[in-house]
Amino acid sequence: MQEMALDPSLRSPNGFLSSLPDDDFELIRPYLRTVDLVQDSVLAEAGEKLPRIYFPHRGVISLVVNLARGERVQVAMIGRDSFFGSMSLLAGGDPVVLNSAAVLVPGAASVVEIDRVRAAAEQSPTFRSQMLRHALAIYVQSQQTAGCNAAHTVESRLARCLLQTHDLSGGNKLYITQESLAQMIGARRNSVSLVASTLQQADFIHYSRGHIEIIDLEGLKKTACECYGTVRSHYDKLVRPRSLP
Repeated sequence: MQEMALDPSLRSPNGFLSSLPDDDFELIRPYLRTVDLVQDSVLAEAGEKLPRIYFPHRGVISLVVNLARGERVQVAMIGRDSFFGSMSLLAGGDPVVLNSAAVLVPGAASVVEIDRVRAAAEQSPTFRSQMLRHALAIYVQSQQTAGCNAAHTVESRLARCLLQTHDLSGGNKLYITQESLAQMIGARRNSVSLVASTLQQADFIHYSRGHIEIIDLEGLKKTACECYGTVRSHYDKLVRPRSLP
């Protein structure tokens, strides 16, 4: 990944960083670097030490659980309103990754060494409070996703995930492989293809070879289960910056 220093005259496009008071932001600003988030690249595997924190500007990071037979199931998504590494920060001791992380939607992110973030959290109660709120929001999302995958239809789960990806990436046009879609909703690839075709026939999306364009947001919202609204409500209460729709 190519790294560049953050322009000190600009506020970060990441929601967590932009929500920090100026003094708190200055605690880590000099150490921030910008990197590309390359689609399908693995940022960390479960059990590894996490050397740095990712604050997406664009794109979406997928947190996945690896199962014994090789399946990978998504448990949460992180986009421009939060950051990857919150759970590792809270674990204490060595910052071990609890869930594998890969780039679902390409984009860019600010990165900083995890020790710099820990030092900022120790120095500033407001920084620490914001960090804890974001960690809680990711935890709530993962809990809701587990219940959703166990109880709701493949169609409603796919609609939910597409809506969440839209919110986190900020765009209507997405490129997501069929394999990644299957991981997102905990289903087989042939099921994803059938359901994506159903959503396309309803004129909610246009889907072709992994290229997805969301055409009718309201239609998707009517198809999605209540989990989309529940997760968004928790984010609104806990962390969502007012500058992000």
